[in-house]
Formats: sequence, C-alpha cells, structure tokens
Amino acid sequence: MTDAPRIDLNADLGEGAGDDEAILDVVTSASIACGGHAGDAVSMRLALTRARERGVAVGAHPSYVDREHFGRRSLDVEARVLQAQLTSQVRALADAAADVGTTVRYVKPHGALYNTAMVDPAVADVVLAVAATALAAPLPVFALPGSVLARRATAAGVGVAVVPEAFADRAARADGTLVPRGEPGAVLTEPEEVRARVAGLAAHARTVCVHGDTPGALTLARAARTGLEAAGFRLEPLLDAS
Repeated sequence: MTDAPRIDLNADLGEGAGDDEAILDVVTSASIACGGHAGDAVSMRLALTRARERGVAVGAHPSYVDREHFGRRSLDVEARVLQAQLTSQVRALADAAADVGTTVRYVKPHGALYNTAMVDPAVADVVLAVAATALAAPLPVFALPGSVLARRATAAGVGVAVVPEAFADRAARADGTLVPRGEPGAVLTEPEEVRARVAGLAAHARTVCVHGDTPGALTLARAARTGLEAAGFRLEPLLDAS
C-alpha cells in the first residue's frame, strides 16, 4: 500500500559478527563500523559493496577508539580529540563508499558514545559537530527521541537533522535511555518478544535498530521485519540508498 506509514529497519554491521550478508537481505539501512571499535578498510568495503548491491542505505557508525572493549566503555576524551577521531572514522567510510559507488547517508554513534551523547551535552555537541562538518554536506544523525543530542540539534541550529531511533533488541528505562548492558534483561533475544513490541516502538521513531552482534541477530531482524509488516508499515530506507 503506497499510503502505508514508512519505517526504516537498520542494523549495526561490519563488526565481524558473521551474519552481515544475510541481515542485509532483511534491513533497509546499515550502520557500518569504521575503525573505532571494529572494522578496517577491507570490512568497510565489503559491507558497503554488499549494501549497495541490495539497495540498502549506509551510515557511519563511529565510536570511541576502543577496540579492546568494542566501544562499549565510556571514555573521558578531550572534545577536540574526540571530534578529530570521529571525523577520521566518518571520512574513512566515506572514502571507501566512494570507491565502491555508494554514499554515506547518516551518522549513528556506537555503543558508549551513543549512550553518552544521549545525556551529556558536551559529547552531544561533538557528535553534532562531526555530523555537520566531517563531509561536504551535513549528515543526519540517529538519536533517541527526546534525548540531549536530539534537543541540542534543534536548539543549536547546527543544520543537522535528527532521525528518531528505537531499539528492537534493547530494553529501555522510563526516561527513554537504554538499560545498561550489564543489567538483567537489557538485551532482548527472544524473537516473539521482538516481533510483539516492534510496532509500538515504530510509532515513536522513524528507524528501528537490531544489533548485528546480538545473539541470534538474523532471527531477530527477521522477527522485527515481520512485526512491522504485520502492523502495516512499509519498510524502506528513510535516506536515499543510491
């Protein structure tokens, strides 16, 4: 139905989890690791090529430079240093994308950087500065609805659009932030639970995420897509995949 509400289904890929190619057959956008927590020149080109072949939009998935802890540890990094690190990651992915004939369409911070940017104005401002200046034109940024990052993007007039995001495989607190991974129930791994909850999440977001490294990620991605389609959503990239 052409008048059905649109929704984007994204996955964090290029992290060496193993099911990327199959997940790309399910999702409509892929946030690709670009060297901070995972990924290198080879993995970026491979993920970008496979996404382009499927018409899947691609975004940069930069993080704190922390491969040892997979970018899931918050670090105290000086703002100018963090901006330089993230800019380098986004540009590396953009260069690889140009080589394989596609384009980076958005920025989605990874792991601890994402969580910190949702609540910390200083880190949010760094992420917004990177999205605004890393490439020739500003890139939209994925963020939790109502988060500090989303509010500052609007208030600061930085020219960065915010794409509200929800997480199919993560539990959330009452304030909308994600339950820390170390707490019980933080990561959801039951397909039926994902299928049942995803339409409700989509009502408050424009993109829904499934993590590529969650146990059973491919099954969860399929469950999320099935749940969205059953609720009448039309899945397609929010941002041009060409």
